Amino acid sequence: MSLAKYIDHTILKPEASEEEIKKLCKEAKEYGFASVCVNPYYVSLAAQELKDSDVKVCTVIGFPLGATTREVKAFETNQVIERGAQEVDMVINIGALKSKKYDEVKADIEAVVNAANGRALVKVIIETCLLTEEEKVQICTIAKNAGADFVKTSTGFSTAGATAKDVALMRETVGKEMGVKASGGIRDYKTAKEMIEAGANRLGMSASIAVVEAEKKEG
Repeated sequence: MSLAKYIDHTILKPEASEEEIKKLCKEAKEYGFASVCVNPYYVSLAAQELKDSDVKVCTVIGFPLGATTREVKAFETNQVIERGAQEVDMVINIGALKSKKYDEVKADIEAVVNAANGRALVKVIIETCLLTEEEKVQICTIAKNAGADFVKTSTGFSTAGATAKDVALMRETVGKEMGVKASGGIRDYKTAKEMIEAGANRLGMSASIAVVEAEKKEG
């Protein structure tokens, strides 16, 4: 399968303009990316730009810190789905995980899963760079038990991004039935390929075009 089908073509920088979002959507259609990932404000625009294509609209919830309340995350999830989002990438409550409040962490994820109610894929951003190995396993298990569709490595806004080692650990923990998304710091074909070989079945990146063009040269 072409790398393009693994890619969530992403712009989450706060200063992104309408023109940049339109360009992102145009590129996604041209290259056949899995989705575009944009901030909630731009979901309606992305949905409009992609309405006659196979490219999905992905957005982020409780981003980038994950520290909003679960009621707010649920409200945000419902609102973006009504505006056209087909995939939502939510950030866990990292502080609650660190405090070993596992029931609260699960309830936070479940609030988003329940709000989505099968209308959109739910990906759970665990922010691997802030977690111990034990916490990574714990949160992947919690996300699976909470009914999420994917676990995702990173926001791309913290201290580091995805590593193949983390992707492999996440895949091992969740098994074959759940998705694993690698995101943050994937800027070249070699890294993208490593993530897929480690077990990722989705890649979040902004260097998408450079990566698929490099793949063509390799091929």
